[in-house]
Amino acid sequence: MSLSRRTLLVAAAGTTLAACAPTTSPAPPVPTAPPVPTAAPVPTSPPVTTAAPVAPVPTPTPTAAPAPELPAPEVSTPEAPAAEVPAPAPAAPAAVPTRAFVTARYADAAPAAWGLDVPGVLTTLPRAAAPAIALTFDACGGPGGSGYDAALVDTLRTHGVPATLFLNARWIDANPATFESLAADPLFEIANHGTAHRPLSVTGRSAYGIAGTRDPGEVHDEIAGNLAKLTALLGRPPAFFRSGTAHYDDVATRIAADLGQRIAGFSTNADGGATLPAAQVRRELLDAAPGAIVIAHMNHPAAGTAPGLATALPTLLAAGRTFTRLSDAFR
Repeated sequence: MSLSRRTLLVAAAGTTLAACAPTTSPAPPVPTAPPVPTAAPVPTSPPVTTAAPVAPVPTPTPTAAPAPELPAPEVSTPEAPAAEVPAPAPAAPAAVPTRAFVTARYADAAPAAWGLDVPGVLTTLPRAAAPAIALTFDACGGPGGSGYDAALVDTLRTHGVPATLFLNARWIDANPATFESLAADPLFEIANHGTAHRPLSVTGRSAYGIAGTRDPGEVHDEIAGNLAKLTALLGRPPAFFRSGTAHYDDVATRIAADLGQRIAGFSTNADGGATLPAAQVRRELLDAAPGAIVIAHMNHPAAGTAPGLATALPTLLAAGRTFTRLSDAFR
């Protein structure tokens, strides 16, 4: 039987997904992304600037149809080369709401849900992409482990299987060269796994003994700190976010949406937080249904994740199963 999201809730001694735990005490506040100058924020919605009215443009007087265009005479040698037209500058990323704005907007918001599957969390692929499976791998960093499972990544590359990699800020800092290699590989999509790997709550809820964020400001910090880092490194913001332990309340998921992040949950837990043996990892992968979002880990090279994946992938591919990155499934 495939492990479902309930696997995480019944794991003995809270080991499932806790392998990537930071510490049992709250992490200190993390510097946020530089605020974008805007008008003073208000608690309900970002300020909107009304454009000044534009004077009407008079309708031009109709003219006679132009004469047929004649071919230009050939010129063997132009007197001067045409001026090169510069390429357009890349569009600036959308402004991220400031910590002050988020704090004011959600100051009185009370969460109504908490856990792995709450409003705002994507747990399966959309119907159009359902024949495929999305493999996602977390790299937690810090006390949760800053190792790199090169064998796992080599297996994905050997079989040409795409995946979405959720990287924590501390793991990136510990593995800069590996990060560059992964980010440059079109097989992989880089996603946001938080700044200090904390459960996302506005009331300090914890998961597996790991203290979560305590208020809207700390939710902002946990998302926006690594969002700013990844945006600077990649040249564009990542599209997806997953918190430490993959736990949220429904106010925190709304804050994530305000920051332009889509939250990726899961429907299949392939490695139980890097605690399952290879044979069980293989079984979970083989049992993953079409449209599943699979969670596993890539920061514990001694775990059973890589060997389990290496034995499961050939069987899945031979059966005609296909795989997708999250951004290709959620267009």
